[in-house]
Amino acid sequence: MNLFADIKTLVLSALDAMVAEGVLPAGLNFANVAVEPPRDAAHGDMATNAAMVLAKPAKMKPRDIADALAAKLTDDPRIVTAEVAGPGFLNLRLDPALWLKLLPEILKLGADFGRSTIGQSRKVNVEFVSTNPTGPLHVGHARGAVFGDALASLLDFAGYIVTREYYINDGGAQVDVLARSVFERYREAMGLEPEIVEGLYPGDYLIELGKAVKERYGDSLIDQPESVWLADLREFSTDAMMDLIREDLAAIGVKMDVFFSEKSLYGTGLIEAAIGDLDSKGLIYQGTLPPPKGKLGEDWEPREQTLFRSTSHGDDVDRPIKKSDGGWTYFAPDIAYHYDKIQRGFDELIDVFGADHGGYVKRMKAAVSALSDGKVPLDIKLCQLVRLFKDGQPFKMSKRAGNFVLLRDVVDLVGRDVTRFVMLTRKNDAPLDFDLAKATEQSKDNPVFYVQYAHARVHSVLSKAGKPSDESLTGADLSLLTNPAEVSLIRKLAEWPRLLELAATHHEPHRIAFYLFDLASEFHALQHMGKLDPSLRFLRDDAPNCTTARLAMIRSVAVVISAGLGILGVTPRNEMR
Repeated sequence: MNLFADIKTLVLSALDAMVAEGVLPAGLNFANVAVEPPRDAAHGDMATNAAMVLAKPAKMKPRDIADALAAKLTDDPRIVTAEVAGPGFLNLRLDPALWLKLLPEILKLGADFGRSTIGQSRKVNVEFVSTNPTGPLHVGHARGAVFGDALASLLDFAGYIVTREYYINDGGAQVDVLARSVFERYREAMGLEPEIVEGLYPGDYLIELGKAVKERYGDSLIDQPESVWLADLREFSTDAMMDLIREDLAAIGVKMDVFFSEKSLYGTGLIEAAIGDLDSKGLIYQGTLPPPKGKLGEDWEPREQTLFRSTSHGDDVDRPIKKSDGGWTYFAPDIAYHYDKIQRGFDELIDVFGADHGGYVKRMKAAVSALSDGKVPLDIKLCQLVRLFKDGQPFKMSKRAGNFVLLRDVVDLVGRDVTRFVMLTRKNDAPLDFDLAKATEQSKDNPVFYVQYAHARVHSVLSKAGKPSDESLTGADLSLLTNPAEVSLIRKLAEWPRLLELAATHHEPHRIAFYLFDLASEFHALQHMGKLDPSLRFLRDDAPNCTTARLAMIRSVAVVISAGLGILGVTPRNEMR
């Protein structure tokens, strides 16, 4: 039950009638007509911008459209009043019974309340984390991991068929650096002094891997040249690091469906097939690019190269895909990887990158547009930095990782649920300050505690009431819920289906965290009012029918909180310790 969608349908029907009657001209596009909560709840239950967005194409004054639309809408028994405000916004007040009908629906559907079909079973690939397999995940990776996982769950809830995917960057020179770093730790395990020169990975996490190499190879590699051991240690080290990364992902509650190896693109014809596809479309040519402004790019050469005409698909400059020596640039396997995704039949692609990959956005979108003939959209989400604080001061933890803070250290300190929720308390493209002290407080300043506490409070009240079943609560006399705070709480519950669809459409799971905090705030405020006014208590021995109605209301709150936390990958608590 989506009240906002129902009223929007009513608004669109009224606009169609106005066109049929000649009040509005034919051929208007209603795509931007919206029905949403008013900015000020005192103005009404819902508001529509219909008159504002249609005024210019209709060549009419907004208020004239709004007045005519108001007259149409008030003919429907669901609309009590329709008042024109400002330049032409229309504020609507609904029959209070509409809100009350929502509670039995929530109790009936449970966690499926708000589940949407807007995805229409479209196949979407969400690629996230995808860090180099050269070490454990750090706190920055944690944000991308949580964001990508929550987004995947959100899209699944909205009716998409979702694949979670990790791209293993095991085809580049950084894996050679890993192998050389591990070799030095192997020498250390053999009792020699390691030579951790500049450019190698200094983290202590490689010490155990060096011991594992000793266990496997004994002293057979000590006096051997790099040509003998590099390939073996490269594979051995990459596999070990991926095992470590999988453990880190499990610690944060992330399970991938697919791990795709960059190395598998080489020597298999996949890169050649992808470039051949672009060539067949006239998008590959030989040319020389002007030097980039500022600093020179890693793929720029002052000589003729093989180029992808990415400017034909929205990029700022054409991109090299093959160097003058015949080797592929870094961009070529990325093209092939996305070509493979398209060949696997995905209808939409989402890549979650770190903020330092902003320069890749236009070129990757151009490549996917060209490869799919514009049929497969690619959305790239950039996750900004995470800054750790404790008691207001920048916080640094162990040196085990070399120069960054490990994801596992943060999870061990504050827990998986706190880590995940806090990572979603800011939009992905905004920097995030993570205060470890506040994250462990039991106060409103700790958003995950505040939301989980609301869920636990509901279960405490239900326990005191004998744990009534949801089925028994559906027959409550909900007309007894008349206090403005009760009505406001129910109206907040009604926003859930709409909020879910907006969050899924815009690929913004942080909206779920924001909504849950607001819902918890409304619940806590109502519970506090009961402490001051006994007539507003959830449990009243003198008014059993009122008690049942309020239990139905707060049980509905718990249902929605549980569903929302489930999407975010956070455990709802039935009690707080």
